[in-house]
Amino acid sequence: MEPVNVNAAPPEQNTIPPVQSGVPKPEKNPSFRGGLILGLCVGFAVAIVAGVIGYLAVRSYTDVLGKTLDVSTMSKIKAIEDVIDAHFYDYKDTDLTVDDMREGLYDGLVGSLDDRYAQYFSKEELEAEIADNQGVYYGIGAYVSLAENGYPMLSGIMDDTPAQRADLHAGDIVVEVDGVSTYDMSLDEVVGYIKGEEGTVVTLKIFREGEDDYLDIDVTRGAIESKTVTYEMMDDKVGYIRIARFDYVTIEQFDEAYSDLQAQGAKGLILDLRDNPGGLVTAVMGVADRFLPEGVLFSEETSDGNRTNYMCEGHDPIDIPLVVLVNGYSASAAEILSGAIKDYGVGMLVGTTTYGKGIVQDTYRLSDGSAVELTVGAYYLPNGDNIQGTGIEPDVEIEFDAEKYYDKGIDDQLNKGIAIVKDKMQ
Repeated sequence: MEPVNVNAAPPEQNTIPPVQSGVPKPEKNPSFRGGLILGLCVGFAVAIVAGVIGYLAVRSYTDVLGKTLDVSTMSKIKAIEDVIDAHFYDYKDTDLTVDDMREGLYDGLVGSLDDRYAQYFSKEELEAEIADNQGVYYGIGAYVSLAENGYPMLSGIMDDTPAQRADLHAGDIVVEVDGVSTYDMSLDEVVGYIKGEEGTVVTLKIFREGEDDYLDIDVTRGAIESKTVTYEMMDDKVGYIRIARFDYVTIEQFDEAYSDLQAQGAKGLILDLRDNPGGLVTAVMGVADRFLPEGVLFSEETSDGNRTNYMCEGHDPIDIPLVVLVNGYSASAAEILSGAIKDYGVGMLVGTTTYGKGIVQDTYRLSDGSAVELTVGAYYLPNGDNIQGTGIEPDVEIEFDAEKYYDKGIDDQLNKGIAIVKDKMQ
């Protein structure tokens, strides 16, 4: 759970353009996974590949394999396999195995959907994904999202992590990882290159707006604890809570922060959702239950046309002035929360228009431990709006001045939010 917008077309091929051409900072941040799942709703499906050979002894290809793997497709796969066996020169010494080729087939089938959020996970990849959402992993401590320009972007930097110590910034475009171009990579591929054993070094080639040339930044990997919520009591009893993304640990961390600020006598609250790429729907529902009024948090419409309302229980509606900070990298679950706050009139949004991710992904586990993640529906805010591609406009628009922030430590958006809260406190 990612502010200057630059539009430019990606290069036509997987090459690194010169800085002068302006490698674009993305207009918006897609989602969790960096960047963006609305929930790891794991279901079960039957693997279609296991046992195929035995069935083929008594049944036809079309009976067993369905509409994709028909007779002609299987024949073509065999022909391609024969060509590879006869002529492929493994110049990278990758020792390609039959299992690797099968994984490539599964990955390609999901990739044919032309959905940037759909992906296939091997069993190992799925286990790593679940572990990432639950607490500790080894990496650099940065959230990574896919940008519209074909490159990955650092959508947020965790406090007290290797990424922060190496002076990486939210909004940095990752052009290469250890000399390998990241153009048109999947999010999992990028994250796989960045992660590694504790104590090892990864070199990121960064495009940063305002710099005359690329930056080559060495980062020593470390153990990263998923601290998704930070908070403090500011002057005049104005509480501040920042949610970096919505993980399994977020509900408990938010509850601790909110309860502590209440105990300290907070008279106003700033909720910072800037650069938050989203996360788990269960996490955002748990946070919303803590302070929003009773009612529909959002509704989901699935491919069959059915709609399901997700309710906020409204245990203890907030009764102090609330400002929510958002920007173009506030996406998905962050938009659900900020949109509900705006629709119910319990707080004001300050910053810039949010990313605009109004679709939902679910992950379905297959019988062999692998999984497929698909876009399964659209979500609607309490007022009935779907924000896919449009985002949520703030009540008060103010741009983020990155130069002023990084050079002088001045956050104009936060200062505006504080001023609004203090005015309402009076």
